[in-house]
Amino acid sequence: MVATGGPVATFSVWDYVVFAGTILVSAGVGLFQAIRGRKETSSAEFLLGGRQMTAVPVAMSLTASFMSGITVIGTPTEAYRFGAAFWLFGFSYAIMSAITAEVFVPLFYRLGITSAYEYLEMRFSKPIRIIGTSMYIVQTALYTGLVIYAPALALNQITGLDLWGVLVATGAVCILYCTLGGLKAVIWTDVMQMVTMLAGFVAVIARGAVLQGGLTKIWEDAGKGGRLEAFDFDPDPLKRHTFWTIIVGGSIMWVSIYSINQSQVQRYISCKTLRHAKMSLYVNMVGLWVTVSLAMFSGLTMYSIYKNCDPFTNGDISSQDQLLPYLVMDILADYPGIPGLFVAAAYSGTLSTVSSSINALVAVTVEDFILPVCKNLTEKQVTWMNMGLSVFFGALCIGMAGVASLMGSILQAALSIFGMISGPLLGLYLLGMLFRTTNSIGGLSGMIIGLVLTLWVGIGGQIYPATAEKTNPLHVSTAGCNNTMGQNYTTTAPWTSPLTSQPDVRPPLADSWYSLSYVYLSLLGTLTTMVSGLLVSMITGGCKQEKMNPDLFVKMSDLFCFSCSSKSEASEVPEKDATDFYMEADNPTFTDFDVMSKDAEKATKL
Repeated sequence: MVATGGPVATFSVWDYVVFAGTILVSAGVGLFQAIRGRKETSSAEFLLGGRQMTAVPVAMSLTASFMSGITVIGTPTEAYRFGAAFWLFGFSYAIMSAITAEVFVPLFYRLGITSAYEYLEMRFSKPIRIIGTSMYIVQTALYTGLVIYAPALALNQITGLDLWGVLVATGAVCILYCTLGGLKAVIWTDVMQMVTMLAGFVAVIARGAVLQGGLTKIWEDAGKGGRLEAFDFDPDPLKRHTFWTIIVGGSIMWVSIYSINQSQVQRYISCKTLRHAKMSLYVNMVGLWVTVSLAMFSGLTMYSIYKNCDPFTNGDISSQDQLLPYLVMDILADYPGIPGLFVAAAYSGTLSTVSSSINALVAVTVEDFILPVCKNLTEKQVTWMNMGLSVFFGALCIGMAGVASLMGSILQAALSIFGMISGPLLGLYLLGMLFRTTNSIGGLSGMIIGLVLTLWVGIGGQIYPATAEKTNPLHVSTAGCNNTMGQNYTTTAPWTSPLTSQPDVRPPLADSWYSLSYVYLSLLGTLTTMVSGLLVSMITGGCKQEKMNPDLFVKMSDLFCFSCSSKSEASEVPEKDATDFYMEADNPTFTDFDVMSKDAEKATKL
């Protein structure tokens, strides 16, 4: 196929039918789970699925939670514009899965927590827990607004769907099945949405292969266009993507996303055994590999088709993030319903992430802010509060979509948000889990210093985007377009931020400090927090070790994989709160999560 530019088709009736059908099925899952579990309306059932989930659906839900509409829209564009370097994140996913499964999961599972930030009170103090929870709420609201806004904006300008109408509809559906069905509805809906996302990628690749004469031709075109040069071993930390930024910085970034983010922690502690919890992360790793590979190959397919007529340079679209929706309407419009499937795929990713965020925000708000103050609430009152908060946070995330519209490249902006806030939080957790000498003053001081530093760099990078020399955009051409003013034009402009027009005068820090690769933000925050936290702790006298519960620290037994987990599951999970841990630190007792279930006696006998 030879692309020549120009307008493309819009949605047909069948496209609307497929798109609407997907959203209705998502809402139906929530209603089904609400009806099915109407007699089991406890807070644990709503927030943690009764702690009876198994590995595979939780793994697919873990994958879908952060493989959002941003992934569907942004990752193929990344491959098209910058090449296959993003594929190296597959190594980061493996490192992240191993660290999270072998270090964080056993500790959180052993403590029997609902909110990941309960640990901060157990290990440090109540104020630090409140600060940690507040940082998570701000981060998640911003990220979720971006998740809702970015795909809606891209698809609105291609398909003609009303932007704010789709935004409100997206939020309303998520609110519906989060409010009525709780975590079970979220996880099972994520499974369906994950399948839809993958089907959308496969449809794009299959049709592109037919048009271009096979997958081999697509691969050859990508090679000729420099899209397959992934391994850049330049140690320069200012370059956007190199082998080192992705392997080192990317691994820490994804550890911060998966190990301490409530949206993810809430999923793997909902598993019925520690074995299932660990297995869910390793299966999730495979899911991440498959998803990012299909997304990247979709981007290479897009380059093969548009190698001689770049739609953005030619003026056919107004944003780089509209490339894949434009491609879909260009090559799949002759197949009624298929463009609808792609839009459904993008919105399935959005729905899964938004629903995860709402459910997690409810969990941390109830556990960290409400229950410690209102201790005499009945189970029914807590359940109604959960539902009310689901509505509130759903509306808040829709509102935050307006803020998200001011940010630049959606994929980079989304990961930058996590780097700026999750990096210092990860440093705080590691201080608590690995070093017994760290005290509350040191932990709080380190986190504040790390947060200030990452916000300084991250916001500076948004205002003064890195130059093309550091971002390395690849060659695109308009030589084959029918309606272009220039020939063989090469785009060299970096990803720009709508927060401000490109400044005429750049400060000295713009090309050094502010140009630090966004992938390193999390590493910067983690290291700064740990180093400064340890120094302040030593200056202020350290921590009295005899008062600390040993279960708050990483144990050597945690680091063994599945062979040891089955022997220790029955004695790893305490059914206690933070107060119990302080009172019984010298003589802890443990029960298995299964004791919470209706089949407790049978489970114990087995």
